[in-house]
Amino acid sequence: MSNVGLIIEERAADLGNFLVGRLLPFRQKRAVGPFVFIDHMGPTHLKDYQNLDVGPHPHIGLSTLTYLFEGSIQHKDSLGNDLEITPGAVNWMDGGKGVVHSERTPEYLRTTDKVVHGLQIWIALPKEKEEIDPSFTHIESNKLPTWSENGIDFKLIAGKYKDLESPVPVHSPLYYIEAKAKVDGKVNLGSGLFGESALYILEGEVIDEGQSYGEKQLLVAKDASICTLNLKAGTTIYIFGGDPFPEERFIYWNFVSSSKERLEQAKEDWTNHKFPLVPGDNDYVPMPDYKTKK
Repeated sequence: MSNVGLIIEERAADLGNFLVGRLLPFRQKRAVGPFVFIDHMGPTHLKDYQNLDVGPHPHIGLSTLTYLFEGSIQHKDSLGNDLEITPGAVNWMDGGKGVVHSERTPEYLRTTDKVVHGLQIWIALPKEKEEIDPSFTHIESNKLPTWSENGIDFKLIAGKYKDLESPVPVHSPLYYIEAKAKVDGKVNLGSGLFGESALYILEGEVIDEGQSYGEKQLLVAKDASICTLNLKAGTTIYIFGGDPFPEERFIYWNFVSSSKERLEQAKEDWTNHKFPLVPGDNDYVPMPDYKTKK
């Protein structure tokens, strides 16, 4: 019997000058464990006169995880961090009580053809940590745990799996695993997974109980503990999940909270320019369709 409980097709979402494929939230599945938002960026091919320019925007109540497959993004934030995000590295930012950041094409690439391709993920913070001080952590690819099994290469990007632990400073029990199949092979991860679990197919083909699934599909498991799948050669998948929170999470724009009142406060604070500024980036992204109370 198949362990696939729900299939979510990637849906196009417009970010202004950038189209992405949205995976979460979905009307039938708002979150998988603590994962509340996932966008698949690209691959977007930009000409020499086109650039990624996401100006300063705020976050509260969540951690962001940026993981690139191709290309480069210059990250600047209100904590003073200014660094280039490159493929394979993990960039983890705790929004907590409030952080602002921008994401742009690095200066040295702005007049050349380029590509941007990766995943942007929001992970809700536990209720007792929703108002922690914001922070930013950059982990190089070679610091992440890796292993191979049945011709499949694995990388633990964040969280824990069996006796392995990523150095990414997560705040609740979770896992985010990359699997790349060099040959046809079987994945049997169930004994190390827990909570709610899902699998995103970046490329290739996954077969479960005779049913074939292809790229840009998100498969939500009925039971994380029985995750056994067959991967065709050349397939890349991402398995993620963890323990869900007892409280519902509400999302408005770039804000996540267990409290609707906290979301309203964040809306007013951003509209009234009460969030911290990003050094060296003075742009301001207005909040969509919101007017402060008179």
